[in-house]
Amino acid sequence: MCGIAGIVGTSAANQQLYDALTVLQHRGQDAAGIVTATETELCQHKENGLVRDVFQQRHMEQLKGNMGIGHVRYPTAGCDNVLEAQPFYVNAPYGICLGHNGNLTNASELADVLIREDRRHLNTRSDSEVLLNVFASELQRVGTPRVTPADVFAALSAVYRRCRGGYAVVALIFGHGILGFRDPNGIRPLVIGKRESEKGTEYMLASESVALDMLGFRLMRDVAPGEGVFIDPAGRFYSQQCVAGVRHTPCIFEHVYFARPDSIIDNISVYKARLRMGERLAEKILREQPDHDVDVVIPIPDTSRTSAVQVAQLLGVKYREGFIKNRYIGRTFIMPGQEQRQKSVRSKLNAIDLEFRGKNVLLVDDSIVRGTTSAQIIELAREAGARKVYFASAAPPVRFPNVYGIDMPAVAELVASGLTVAQIERQIGADWLVYQDLEDLVQAVRHDNARIEEFDTSCFSGEYVTGDVTPDYLERLQEERSDQARTRKRRRALQGLYPV
Repeated sequence: MCGIAGIVGTSAANQQLYDALTVLQHRGQDAAGIVTATETELCQHKENGLVRDVFQQRHMEQLKGNMGIGHVRYPTAGCDNVLEAQPFYVNAPYGICLGHNGNLTNASELADVLIREDRRHLNTRSDSEVLLNVFASELQRVGTPRVTPADVFAALSAVYRRCRGGYAVVALIFGHGILGFRDPNGIRPLVIGKRESEKGTEYMLASESVALDMLGFRLMRDVAPGEGVFIDPAGRFYSQQCVAGVRHTPCIFEHVYFARPDSIIDNISVYKARLRMGERLAEKILREQPDHDVDVVIPIPDTSRTSAVQVAQLLGVKYREGFIKNRYIGRTFIMPGQEQRQKSVRSKLNAIDLEFRGKNVLLVDDSIVRGTTSAQIIELAREAGARKVYFASAAPPVRFPNVYGIDMPAVAELVASGLTVAQIERQIGADWLVYQDLEDLVQAVRHDNARIEEFDTSCFSGEYVTGDVTPDYLERLQEERSDQARTRKRRRALQGLYPV
């Protein structure tokens, strides 16, 4: 998962992009980058690390211009080489920079064609660089000193014909403007904001509406699936539907885990969706355990808090904060390697003994992926003196990998793969385990917007909405995403052997 932002303004874009990336930091903590443009030059800085560490005052002073794009990244393919920090850049045509959130399911095939037929060089194994070169190759066919918005949308239509998967993109075309577009299923999010200043109208694109809020932009709408939007340096806004007959199936895991609760995605409040998840989860608990003996509901911080409040209220028991989180530790399920994840849990969470001692505790989490984190949290609760530890997941069992830009592990590393709920319960050490039903999750998220009839629920259902995910593809993905493969890639990067 990554976070993207783009601004065409009437004042310097550097600080605004920095601030936007800071509030999108939860979407990627491995690398950050900003590209801005003046009338005569492109200015860029990117590096591995958090936004606050990557950009110092000297870097910000070099990022000149009122137009730019930014990106925060975590590596879907499990490589932390600085060459894969975004935005990516190609010199021809015109000079194009691109930031991408998502994953192309046909990236390998596209890379072969780009090298063999389009005569383009790829410097990394990133599908984002592939996507950039596909767009650049199509735009180059225009062959004129300047391109019109119609030319940009024509090139984008060709990109849609060639690229498959889930993606949201911001691209800066030097001297022309900023382009934003979203895959034909609208799997990955992208919103449009507008702000009036004394000097004119300004526009912003971002992964989540929270980035617009903090900069004073008004949320206009979401970029539609298969739509391109283009803003030129003068602040003129253009849009075109480039794919007909789209099937809008946004990723439901955005609402379960990734998005900030204060964001609105596809006209759905993430906060309210999580409240409804808690309501439906509580209803299931009451059906299965009408005579429950839960004394207290405790959330696993931070994402599950909203749901846990509703669970406690409907169960008629106390809600308490039982874990204190070290906010300087990253999200563990995307951490590289089992040993590092295990060490991270104890450095990340500390239990408040008085909330556990002698009590029957219901822990609520947003989801369970590998199960290692859940098992250690249950162990922490027992060490703090809990009499019984029950566990509730606001999402259904994660049994399949996500192929659209969320770095979920190989199938063999998913705790729910091939196991019953009772078996998972024993494996994580809970006295009782309950999962949200998929139908309830879907109803909880779509409640505010009936226009979205379905979601991408592939990590729960195994049904991939793009229709091109084969068993062979999943097998290759498993090889790439295993802990062993990640270790090999990281070792090669440290030895300077990446890319080859």
